[in-house]
Amino acid sequence: MSVSAATATRLSGWGRTAPTAARLLRPGSYEEAVEAVRAAADTGGRGLIPRGLGRAYGDAAQNAGGAVLDMTGLARVHEIDAVNGLVVCDAGVSLHRLMEVLLPLGWFVPVTPGTRFVTVGGAIAADIHGKNHHLSGSFTRHVRALELLTGDGETRLVTPEDEPELFWATAGGMGLTGVVLAATLQLLPVETSLMTVDTERAADLDDLMARLSATDHRYRYSVAWVDLLARGSRTGRAVLTQGEHAPLDALPPRLRATPLAFRPGTRLPAPPRAMPGGLLTPASVGLFNEVWYRAARERRGRLRRLSSFFHPLDGVPHWNRIYGPRGFVQYQFVVGRGQEETLRGIVRTLSTRQCPSFLAVLKRFGAGDPGWLSFPMPGWTLALDIPAALPGLGSLLDELDERVAAAGGRVYLAKDSRLRPEAAARMYPRLAEFSALRQRYDPKGVLTSDLARRLGL
Repeated sequence: MSVSAATATRLSGWGRTAPTAARLLRPGSYEEAVEAVRAAADTGGRGLIPRGLGRAYGDAAQNAGGAVLDMTGLARVHEIDAVNGLVVCDAGVSLHRLMEVLLPLGWFVPVTPGTRFVTVGGAIAADIHGKNHHLSGSFTRHVRALELLTGDGETRLVTPEDEPELFWATAGGMGLTGVVLAATLQLLPVETSLMTVDTERAADLDDLMARLSATDHRYRYSVAWVDLLARGSRTGRAVLTQGEHAPLDALPPRLRATPLAFRPGTRLPAPPRAMPGGLLTPASVGLFNEVWYRAARERRGRLRRLSSFFHPLDGVPHWNRIYGPRGFVQYQFVVGRGQEETLRGIVRTLSTRQCPSFLAVLKRFGAGDPGWLSFPMPGWTLALDIPAALPGLGSLLDELDERVAAAGGRVYLAKDSRLRPEAAARMYPRLAEFSALRQRYDPKGVLTSDLARRLGL
């Protein structure tokens, strides 16, 4: 595997908004990954960044004119401790693969985002969070050790106890502190591969926040879909979904014979590559939102598959194509407790501007995470998708950035494709320490990305 011999490949994030070309390398062993990092250090140039399954929405796993290290070729599950719930695996193993292997043994991944098609390395680099952050924190809290290839070409065993600075800078560090080669994860015990789910409707945003505040401590998982096109007294109306892993005695007799079978469900056909733009308008999304809200009936204790509860969009391959050739922006921010008026104001603004988002999700975060660039903090997080072709989108999001920063909040870097460096510095006060640590372990600046250059990380 040679950096100079690799073919330039056009790459983008899941939002498909800012593709760039880089030499794509796919190591088949740790030794080849080390060789690639050391070669990048020796040759200079535009450096290197690791990449998993490409589910970061923006430009975090792109490196224009440089090299990108595709880690999906390193995808071995090395060791499973089925008694204590520990797994040692390569960074290129997906959460989907871990579910296939671990669920039949009675274990589940401790944190999963809205897709299971992310790698363990990517989950650490983005310090992903899920519907259970209010109780379980983010992904890297459940990582017991990392095998990390730093920019100086050295491989280090990093733990929260032995090298806490490097460990917690890597958590949410977007691949800029080193290439994760392998990780040891603490797992969650489960009795079945099904969920018991409660669903209810909230009349408006205040009703939703009151329901979440009053009830989410009773559930391991809690999330709300928000109608951002509803206006007036219905502004912020929502469907609240809360769930737990189903116990064995909750299953009907026909399922008790194989309670831990992994049942992802049927996948629908992928949208065509040449999907036209302009299909997602306020009118079309408004119709979808109305139907979705009205169809959500209050239900208690409904059994659902893991895939339909956690990863409904995984049933549609390449669903990101529905936004057309210009792609979409996924915007996610968090504001702390006591900043509810900022959240209300942003929801009112989005409603007034009639942003056609059918994937708007509100959650409540628990205690902040130790990662230097980790996104979550105690408070409220709203994530939404917006077609990139929407007129005035750039100025709108700049305005929202200002409000979020003024409230002491931040934007999620794993979903970002357009944040300004001065805004990032206000949102992430440890950036100077992060840069100093990178210089210590990567004196030649080998590890870099489009995101790093854009934000001056």
